[in-house]
Amino acid sequence: MRIALWLTILTLGGVTAPPAVDIREWPVPWPNSFTRDPYVAPDGRVFFCGMNANYVGVLDTVTGQFKRFELPDPANPHNLIVDPKGIVWYAGNRGGHIGRLDPATGQVTTYPMPDPAATDPHTLAWDPAGDIWFTVQGGNFIGKLTVASGAVRLVAVPTANARPYGIIVDPTGRPWIVLFGTNKLATIDPKSFALREIPLPRAGARSRRLARTSDGQVWYVDYAEGYLGAYDPKTDRMREWAMPAETNSRPYAMTVDAKDRLWMVETGMRPNRFVGFDTQTLSFLEPAPIPSGAGTVRHMVYEPKGNAVWFATDVHTVGRARLP
Repeated sequence: MRIALWLTILTLGGVTAPPAVDIREWPVPWPNSFTRDPYVAPDGRVFFCGMNANYVGVLDTVTGQFKRFELPDPANPHNLIVDPKGIVWYAGNRGGHIGRLDPATGQVTTYPMPDPAATDPHTLAWDPAGDIWFTVQGGNFIGKLTVASGAVRLVAVPTANARPYGIIVDPTGRPWIVLFGTNKLATIDPKSFALREIPLPRAGARSRRLARTSDGQVWYVDYAEGYLGAYDPKTDRMREWAMPAETNSRPYAMTVDAKDRLWMVETGMRPNRFVGFDTQTLSFLEPAPIPSGAGTVRHMVYEPKGNAVWFATDVHTVGRARLP
């Protein structure tokens, strides 16, 4: 058994000058549909989930026009990703499946979960081979969909009610997961499918999203107690910084840009605040309020071509934050 040696550093990190983030939002024309989890397609269009209204939507950022694709009932997409050919893959959170949507035809193909307990696929992430790792929050699984065959393999999390939530995959094909029902991260060996749980330093920590910088460190936000944390897989070292709003922060959505800067949203603040963190100077950038207020930003992605972060909000907008 591997014994981890933890070194925890708690610090405020400091706040530097405003980052001049330019935030724009587009109102979605279908109210009360619980818009969430956008993803930028190769052609520049932005796809997103209309979870409560059972559709996948798309925004043409040139014309500002929206279009929607109806899904099998129930699907209630929670998250989606887009492959290099423009095919949309979504997590059928209330339909127990992962779906494949061809935007050119509207055709949907579903891939059901092999275990009836895996009722709620949650968040999807690509691996380097073009296959999909995903979390199943209520069912307490982490899964892999092999795209070519359609085969789904599930790995049960040994801790009860662990609530696997956010997920990323590193360049070796290894997935990293936050277990929102516990104070743990998790990772899976992509060859053996062996799962390892990694405790965070504080018992009260509850993380929802994570990101990885180019040096291999895995970063997470603690929604419950308002921290940003870094885990180094090479040394098992952990460091943490209190978010600018501290215990009022409720950091949720998270991503990383091409300069290894982290971007998070403090959802405990009204309006929600877009916050950057410079991993070189270990300091926060001045928070920027989201114009609509947002309600809650739950997930977001970085678009390298436009140097922008895309997000969706509980108040039915799709948003873009252009970075300095």
